Amino acid sequence: MTSATDSASAISPLPTAPRLIATDLDGTLLRDDKSVSDRTVAALAAAEQAGIEVFFVTGRPARWMDVVSAHVHGHGLAICGNGAAVVDLHGDSNGPRFVKVRPLEGPAARDVVTLLRAAVPGTSFAVERTGGFHHELAYPPMHFDPAASVASAEKLLSEDADAAGQPVLKVLAFHPELAPDDFLALARTAVGARAEITRSSPTTLLEISGAGVSKASTLALCCAERGISPTEVVAFGDMPNDMEMLSWAGTSYAMGNAHPDVLATASGRTAANNEDGVAVVIEQILKAV
Repeated sequence: MTSATDSASAISPLPTAPRLIATDLDGTLLRDDKSVSDRTVAALAAAEQAGIEVFFVTGRPARWMDVVSAHVHGHGLAICGNGAAVVDLHGDSNGPRFVKVRPLEGPAARDVVTLLRAAVPGTSFAVERTGGFHHELAYPPMHFDPAASVASAEKLLSEDADAAGQPVLKVLAFHPELAPDDFLALARTAVGARAEITRSSPTTLLEISGAGVSKASTLALCCAERGISPTEVVAFGDMPNDMEMLSWAGTSYAMGNAHPDVLATASGRTAANNEDGVAVVIEQILKAV
């Protein structure tokens, strides 16, 4: 495994002074125990002090952002749900506030469920809405994050569902037997351009967003609002749901622990998440600015 020291010495000078750092969380900024190391906290704060904005860009829902909310300075924004929402983590007494939502519309969500049930028997589903998490009985429950309701995906996505007024951020699809990348390939073939399908979990779990919705496309919108070009962005990631973002950014780094496809996509490579690979690069950037 590449050490943090070796990775730091291998980082090339950036072609343009960065104005924004975009980083994934799980498997990237966070260590495997879901902590943010002291070194990483210091690097993020130093970047902000140097005038470089930091955006957390994650597949996580807003309610799972407490692990990093204290480390978002200035704008307070994060991109959640693989680009489905821009969230103000500073929020208020009720928690994070949704600033922008790019939903998976009901007809498309229902079509996805129908197509995947036919193409990949044994698939179970969950629905992530702005107001909470809902899943089918066969979907593996998350005991730390109880579902708001349990029913068939068809019922959860129906126009008269109890939570129908809350936009759908993602549909999740789980298969108990297939290999993760095989499931992803089958699902993309079955669904086509109706939705964006990706994965970030080591399990056979797919994340389905609205057509055109990704970390990259929402990050591009946020950067355009700030007059920041792709060449002024440095991005970090480790899993397939990061690949579009890594391709879009002018400079990108795959973590040492990254999926093989991510390693092939990024323009550079840094140390693994448990070796503070994001901090390694930020420290090098700050030495050069």
